[in-house]
Amino acid sequence: MERSSVYTNNNDNWEHQSVTQNGIVQPLLTDLYQITMAYAYWKSGKTEDTAVFDLFFRQNPFQGEFTIFAGLDECLKFLQNFHYSNSDIAYLKATLPPSTEEEFFVFLRHLNVKDVIVYAIEEGSVAFPKVPLMRVEGPLIIVQLLETTLLTLVNYASLMATNAARYRMVAGKNVSLLEFGLRRAQGPDGGLSASKYSYVGGFDGTSNVLAGKMYNIPVKGTHAHAYITSFSDIADLHHKMLLDRNTGQERDLLSLSVEWRGKIAGLLDTLIDAASDGELAALISYAIAFPDGFMALVDTYDVKKSGLLNFCAVALALNDLGYRAVGIRIDSGDLAYLSNKARECFV
Repeated sequence: MERSSVYTNNNDNWEHQSVTQNGIVQPLLTDLYQITMAYAYWKSGKTEDTAVFDLFFRQNPFQGEFTIFAGLDECLKFLQNFHYSNSDIAYLKATLPPSTEEEFFVFLRHLNVKDVIVYAIEEGSVAFPKVPLMRVEGPLIIVQLLETTLLTLVNYASLMATNAARYRMVAGKNVSLLEFGLRRAQGPDGGLSASKYSYVGGFDGTSNVLAGKMYNIPVKGTHAHAYITSFSDIADLHHKMLLDRNTGQERDLLSLSVEWRGKIAGLLDTLIDAASDGELAALISYAIAFPDGFMALVDTYDVKKSGLLNFCAVALALNDLGYRAVGIRIDSGDLAYLSNKARECFV
């Protein structure tokens, strides 16, 4: 295990890789009983007692065979900034029983972690049940006060990193995995943590722009159903020209796409009349905006009857002009069935 003083860090890239500690992560982010125990320890004369706390888990998540340890970076940042502010003390005075002695609050106000030593396995390591991830040594009262916060910083982080690693194992090394979970996350902080630790666990990027800025994670995205439904007909397409890289001249992407749609409808066993012209217009518009990164959402109306046909038509038209479409995205329905049907169109 690595031994770390909470006041030192030998990683030359620390400032680049880390950001300012989340203001929510502070000494009061703990359970009340940690503070009441601290008072009882203090009252019992245990201020000079030392203790060793091991941070471990009892079962792997997802009924799996391993866990990826994550959250150490945030733990060290928390420890480096650990102190009780005047407002913290004022709140505790108003919260604890009136019989709590004033000297205890003076003691808390001057607490620091200079005598705390942390041993930990490397973040991102494979870990197993009942084997310590971190060992925290120091004055009993202080390490007791750290317990809940350290568990909070490690448990969810390790859960998300493990989940990401399991996806990576199934997908293999050559498949790009992107995390798009912000809108369904457990609040803003949960969303940032999910993005960060999915990346730690093996994902390639996130849709979360703030996570990209804060943690230097590649940000990726396509478009939403709202973009598709904002076009109701081909007449809504006001710009249809795109530079032909082969000739240096602008070409009509709409005409090329409509031509390709007519050619391939039979190959895809699809009727042109069943396909949405509004969807086609939306895909053409997006392809003109992002010809080198065209990835389309194809399940706004019907994947098999409309989305795949319209995407393939636009992708082939882009190919004629020297561009290469990236692929499609499906976020509703039977994903296993529809993804296999889509794959049949591309192989």
